[in-house]
Amino acid sequence: MSKAIIKVSELRKDYHVGEMTVHALRGVDMEIYEGDFAAIMGASGSGKSTMLNILGCLDKPSYGEYHLDGVNMGKMNKNQLAGLRNNKLGFIFQSYNLLPRTTALENVELPLFYNSKVKSKERKERAIYALEQVGLADRMDHMPNQLSGGQQQRVAIARSLVNDPVVILADEATGNLDTRTSYEIMELFQRLNDNGKTIVFVTHESDIARFMKRNIVFRDGRIQKESAVTDRFNATQLIEALPVDEDYES
Repeated sequence: MSKAIIKVSELRKDYHVGEMTVHALRGVDMEIYEGDFAAIMGASGSGKSTMLNILGCLDKPSYGEYHLDGVNMGKMNKNQLAGLRNNKLGFIFQSYNLLPRTTALENVELPLFYNSKVKSKERKERAIYALEQVGLADRMDHMPNQLSGGQQQRVAIARSLVNDPVVILADEATGNLDTRTSYEIMELFQRLNDNGKTIVFVTHESDIARFMKRNIVFRDGRIQKESAVTDRFNATQLIEALPVDEDYES
């Protein structure tokens, strides 16, 4: 069996709103294995976003344990958490979160500025390589407003890769994209996963979840269902079946 990159046990998260307590997570047990490509699904209020925030070390559970790559995150102080977050996790958001007055290359370099062991030459080389991986070698000097939505998301994916994280966390990463661009982004995720990257992808779209290997469905703060994807979409085949749009730029 593959190594468990993520392991959560009896995870609970409570929020206090005035005199009321909201139970966002109600005792979740979950494992994500090396090379996994898992969708975390569920309706609004199901707990999936809270789960992602805890996995990304942006929030702490009220109870239970979270181990990331063998490290108990509950025993880390704020500085240690920040270091682990930067070195072990890659984040991709629905809204891209690119700096507007900064080139694609500089946006991708950004996580490396927090790593004192990486000098400027290596930082640039690693950022160039990450942009090459996502097919944007010819766009590295462009500003975000000079890039299409799909290209901006590719820059965000390159930024998530630049530190060679043990797991990529994606939050509705195709939510702002049209069908063709969504398929192209999923093609990139499938290729990254085929090359060994572990990916956790939060989505509320059942069609997007079919690009992955495993679906984990949340409801009312608990895992309702967990299953392998037996009718998995192949993004490359779906792109080839789409009508050609000569004005389209991914």
